[in-house]
Amino acid sequence: MLGKNGGKGIRPDIALHWRGRGDSYPYEETFALPRHWGAIIALAVFDLVFAIPAVITFRQASELWQQADSLFNLITALFLTFWLLGWSLAPLTMTALLLMLLFGRESLRARPGELAIELGLPWLGLRMRYRATSIRNLRTEMPAAKKARSWRGNHAVFDYGPSQAAFGINLPAESLAAIAERIETFAGVTLRQGEASQAELTVNPAATLEPLPVAPADASTPLSLASPSSLMLIAANIVPLFGAVFWNWDLGLLMLLYWAESAVIGFFNICKITVIGRWMAPGAAIFFLGHFGGFMAIHFLFLHALFLQDTGNGGSMDASVKDVAVLFLGLWPALLALFISHGFSFFHNFIGRREYLQRTMRQQMSEPYSRIIFMHMVIIFGGALSMMLGEAAPVIMAVILLKTVVDLRAHLKQRDANSKADTSLATAKAPAD
Repeated sequence: MLGKNGGKGIRPDIALHWRGRGDSYPYEETFALPRHWGAIIALAVFDLVFAIPAVITFRQASELWQQADSLFNLITALFLTFWLLGWSLAPLTMTALLLMLLFGRESLRARPGELAIELGLPWLGLRMRYRATSIRNLRTEMPAAKKARSWRGNHAVFDYGPSQAAFGINLPAESLAAIAERIETFAGVTLRQGEASQAELTVNPAATLEPLPVAPADASTPLSLASPSSLMLIAANIVPLFGAVFWNWDLGLLMLLYWAESAVIGFFNICKITVIGRWMAPGAAIFFLGHFGGFMAIHFLFLHALFLQDTGNGGSMDASVKDVAVLFLGLWPALLALFISHGFSFFHNFIGRREYLQRTMRQQMSEPYSRIIFMHMVIIFGGALSMMLGEAAPVIMAVILLKTVVDLRAHLKQRDANSKADTSLATAKAPAD
């Protein structure tokens, strides 16, 4: 529901809502969605077409999971499962749309200070809550044919900040006055006419939502090498250095450790998507898990072919899952340190400094790839150099140090970008002299 103006301005609080007895809206008006049987039949056919590959892949993955005692079967089962997660969003979305076309409805609800529009099924829907005092210019519109709102016919529209909202389906023109009167009565406001205030056009839209229950730090101050999260990152990256010097970790184990760190980064990225996406988070998180998980499975096969073939029993594709698990168990000190480092950065920077206010879903979905790909290009280059020179230990230590520098630079660069965005927002909100 965001309008133009760079995505700034007040917006409704949007959330998936399960209707129950806890709802307390004294006024409610329901509009049934029109049923277009041609669209319903076409959508059902497409849904079936997309469901067939999902069923076939599910059966293949199930068979592989029953034989997941070898490394190859496990990786293949993981890849098919992640692929299925990403693919299944299409038939699930079409099924949801099909249910909407068959049983969907729109509800207009009001209570003191608030107007809510719900679109969905009788028991579950998408609720958009609007501050009643910011609703302006309530009117009716008849959209032209083939426009986005043409399915509504004559409907009601109002302005909200820099954007518009619509409700109603084939409304008689004379009914708008009665609806407006009920909104004013139950919301306890007089609906406005005219332009939006400057605050309604420039406020950070994410700030209109309920803040997370964490005391914010100063997000406009860039991080430095001495900041807590930077020190945690440096400390976590030093642990593999101890492993190479004192625990005889070879290049293969180091590659396996950094592959596992990529999985840690993916886990916390899903946490970030959940914070940013709110009502869109379930679908976005499943989609990210699908393509990132598939990427991780292929990445593992690539690293295995290059670096793990000679790492004991766990280096063979015929190795058992237990043999591979033993390799991971030997890396637990470094894995734990890296997990704590990324977790601290998530809570201290992303939540505590409210970096989520400057992030979009698109940015967050792609963020891990640039960091991981660049990091592993450095690592693989060092690994190739190690194999050519035949003297692994010095090169392994150089790779660890270089990876730490690259990781720290990416960490500070990302925090600096968020700080600049926060400063720009504060400048835009400051009153002119």
